[in-house]
Amino acid sequence: MHRRHQRCLFSAAVCLMSAMSLRPSHAEETLTVLRTSGGREFGVLGEKPRSPAPTLFVFAHAYAGTLQSDDYNKAGRLLAKQGVLCVSLDLPCHGGDRRAGEPEGIAGWRARLEQGEQPIGRFCKEAGTVLDHLIAEGYTDPDRVAACGTSRGGFVALHFAAAQPRVRCVAAFAPVTDLLLLSEFQGMSPTDPAAALRVSHHAEALFARPVWLIIGNHDERVGTDSVITLARTINKAAVAHEKLALVDLHVQPAEGHRTPASGHPDAAVWLGRQLQLPAQP
Repeated sequence: MHRRHQRCLFSAAVCLMSAMSLRPSHAEETLTVLRTSGGREFGVLGEKPRSPAPTLFVFAHAYAGTLQSDDYNKAGRLLAKQGVLCVSLDLPCHGGDRRAGEPEGIAGWRARLEQGEQPIGRFCKEAGTVLDHLIAEGYTDPDRVAACGTSRGGFVALHFAAAQPRVRCVAAFAPVTDLLLLSEFQGMSPTDPAAALRVSHHAEALFARPVWLIIGNHDERVGTDSVITLARTINKAAVAHEKLALVDLHVQPAEGHRTPASGHPDAAVWLGRQLQLPAQP
């Protein structure tokens, strides 16, 4: 065979192998876009399961980037290999939920709150309609539903769990727990609407369910002490009801506002137990 032809064949083979390596290695890595009957768009990893599956709602930013990122969904992707369905929605003021002319992200939350809106409450209701849709369409086992989130996504996951009793457990990675601690809310007073969204206000709704929290030991963005306070508040609510507190708090070394290295693998094990998955060898 001519040497030039051999080189071409070799290059083509290398290109084919490279292309194959970029494809998802598991069916669950395929992003499927769905809509509720009311038009709320959301994403799931993989296709419709053969039977209703344990389901994990994952929150961070826009749904596509959230589901496909190890920074935000490593725990979910680990669980997907055991048949867990991962679901996400665009957070308020992110992705398709951002309105023309408004600030993006958390700054948009402040703008909406100042306009008299309730972006977190509205989001939790919409996430509830997504859960309704998934159950009705045979995607989700209604008895095995969990939520998790990172930073602002952790804040939303905790609110969603508090508002939605069908969420059996919640895990939060370096979560926002008090909006007034964030730079975007600087200057707002304890009487402003943002203060009412402090997660500790929902301790009564959370104490009876397993809650898993992890925070770096010097997180100045969301406040390490604030996450510790949330855990203590949930614990006090349980004690007041003469119940065993089910909150599991981890404070570990991490650089700045980051999820500690063991966070996602440990959370995957914990979530797997709560969702009654078979123990892994």
